[in-house]
Amino acid sequence: MTLPSIPLGTGIAYGTGCRANADGNGARAYNRSMAQVSPSRTVYDVVIIGSGAGGGTVTKVLADMGINVALLEAGNMLDPAKDYKEHMWPWQVDHRGVGPHAEGYFGKSPYPFGYFSAPFGFWQHEDEPYTVAPGEKFEWYRSRILGGRTNHYGRFSFRFADYDFKPYSTDGLGTDWPVSYEDIAPWYDKAESFIGVTGSKENIPSAPNGIFQPPPPPRVHEVLVKRACDKLNIPCIPNRMAVVTSPHGLNGRPPCHYCGQCGRGCVTASNYSSSQVQVLPALKTGRVKLITNAMARELITDGNGRVTAVSYVDKKTRTEQQIRCRVVVLAASACESARLLLNSRAPSHPNGLANGSGTVGRYLTDTVGYDLNAHIPSMANMPRYDDDGMGGMHMYIPWWLQQEKNKDFPRGYHIEIGGGLPMPGIGEFHGTCTRAEGYGLPLKKAIYEEYGTWVGLAGRGEMIPNERTWCEIDPDVVDRWGIPVLRFHFQWGEAEMKQARHMYDTFKSILETMGGKVYEPYHPEVGEGISIGGTIIHEVGTTRMGDDPKTSVLNKYSQAHEVKNLFVADGGSFVSNSDKNPTLTIVALAWRAAEYMAEEMRKGNV
Repeated sequence: MTLPSIPLGTGIAYGTGCRANADGNGARAYNRSMAQVSPSRTVYDVVIIGSGAGGGTVTKVLADMGINVALLEAGNMLDPAKDYKEHMWPWQVDHRGVGPHAEGYFGKSPYPFGYFSAPFGFWQHEDEPYTVAPGEKFEWYRSRILGGRTNHYGRFSFRFADYDFKPYSTDGLGTDWPVSYEDIAPWYDKAESFIGVTGSKENIPSAPNGIFQPPPPPRVHEVLVKRACDKLNIPCIPNRMAVVTSPHGLNGRPPCHYCGQCGRGCVTASNYSSSQVQVLPALKTGRVKLITNAMARELITDGNGRVTAVSYVDKKTRTEQQIRCRVVVLAASACESARLLLNSRAPSHPNGLANGSGTVGRYLTDTVGYDLNAHIPSMANMPRYDDDGMGGMHMYIPWWLQQEKNKDFPRGYHIEIGGGLPMPGIGEFHGTCTRAEGYGLPLKKAIYEEYGTWVGLAGRGEMIPNERTWCEIDPDVVDRWGIPVLRFHFQWGEAEMKQARHMYDTFKSILETMGGKVYEPYHPEVGEGISIGGTIIHEVGTTRMGDDPKTSVLNKYSQAHEVKNLFVADGGSFVSNSDKNPTLTIVALAWRAAEYMAEEMRKGNV
């Protein structure tokens, strides 16, 4: 049915940042009865919400096992040939891709990561607002298309180390996971073998060995970084990226052709995206029903507390639908899945589904980020060469001080390396223009000399969960479809600030050892330079796993303690947020959960 006009006071509205009813019950007001929606007759074995790394993995694993799946995606269908801009040149686009009205010339690009990046992601959208507690900062990136953020993420794929699963046992902070590295290692093996991850076996405790594709050679600036690191006794090793490089390909995917444009999406599927590597192949089995533009509203339960259906809004027709299921898997992203659980209220669970512990939305973390750049004079006027390679760094610096007892902060970070000779774009030489006076030939000469002479180091570190950082339902604001939105609370702790200070000192040492000149140093001890929460796009932990139902949402198989036919397959299950990028671990945990789920279904336990 079409969404009706809503009388005043119901708490339901269809506009940007719409306000709920004054008594703050907007979240509850939308628990519709079956008579108000269009339920499906088909009962699917499993309904999966979200098609990113976790949802794509569960979809592929279950479909290959003969299980009928319905996959709900809040965005559009993906057509790589039409939607990706992998080999498009700037001259082929109006204003060279700075916006339909040339907004980018004035620092107001409408594209979060540029026009040429893979499509349909946003920080802010009038249809899907969120709020942040007064005086705090948090930014939430969403991607509304098949495959979600895997279409354009960095593809850095690092295994957690053994100590990452046991943080409390290591230093007395946080909480241990209910699983160990040994428990998850077989699924790391499966994930790497299937999606393809470059790397080398280095026997470094913080960077466990894996099943690797051949790593590409380092670029010039990476060679210089490694030489500097060698002098400082800091490891610098081949990067681990979800890219196929073997000349034999992998599972029908050809090797990378080294165009250097991974962020634009890969038409040949040589790099990993759940859309191309998992969902589209799973559709060919005939056991997957894909429903796009499906905005999940709430989970419907029976008298026993089991999920029987998912209520969603068809964004194209503005109608509300229900799809019935035997099992439901949330893989909409850590924060979106928490939102769905918190909005799924009934007399038996007034604070949200699977939230008897009160921990849904709690323990939210993001990765600590800090960047520093330097000009390397020795690289001026260097002969030009094709250094495209993979669309990301070929070398990286894993954490090397886990045994250091004299640090003034816990845990650690890894270092990502930027530089080289990328395709110039609008704004590429803004810095040079501010440093070099004049115009015409002198300015062109300065641009040519500086091009490729900058090296950047980016720290990505572990955040300790704290009680001041979480997300909840905003009682006053709903989105375009009347669904109550999230309100974020976020604060870095003292440990993260000290970690950023250590990053600065380390980066400065490496860059100066290269002969570089560091410009505009930040002062992380007073908050300058450290990333705003959410901007690294590694938010995890909102539905964490654990052995104790009183302090966690899920068990060690990502199954809800309180709702046996409910699983979570995104970063929400994380107990801690190590310095490693989370996607590979999301895939491994989702694969493990899918196999456990299938066996429990076979036994009749769910």
